[in-house]
Amino acid sequence: MLSSDYIVGLTDGEGCFYVHARARQSNSAQPRVDTHFYIKLHEEEKNLLEQVKEAFNCGGVYVQKEKRSNHSQCYRFEINSQRDIVNVLIPFFEKHPLQSQKRRNFKIFKEISLMVKRKEHKDPEGFKHILRLKSQMNIGARRMRQIRSSGGNAE
Repeated sequence: MLSSDYIVGLTDGEGCFYVHARARQSNSAQPRVDTHFYIKLHEEEKNLLEQVKEAFNCGGVYVQKEKRSNHSQCYRFEINSQRDIVNVLIPFFEKHPLQSQKRRNFKIFKEISLMVKRKEHKDPEGFKHILRLKSQMNIGARRMRQIRSSGGNAE
């Protein structure tokens, strides 16, 4: 079993808190905000991701499809269930704080996740506030090529 400190260090180095926000597509649709946490590692380290999944007792391990020829096969541990993010992930990182700049990203991610839990993203002002918060996250990070839907299937 991995220690909490190991998971924190792994997250500081290889983890990401990500928010995907989409405005209404039609007059009847509500804005949608999905929260994701992931750790991406090379294929040889897939076992570590399985251990992280076991430690959190939620989430999944997925192949990270890579189209660039100079990149090796990777896997990603991901939690994208809003319930698991609020009830498992957030309490874990509150109890075991991150040490890197990802601490700031986590705080913003937590605020957005709790706003989504309270359904504040459905209000136009709440959605705008989420977009402002999101713009302050992962500054300098490259954009992810593929996000899994909340059902765990590739979009």
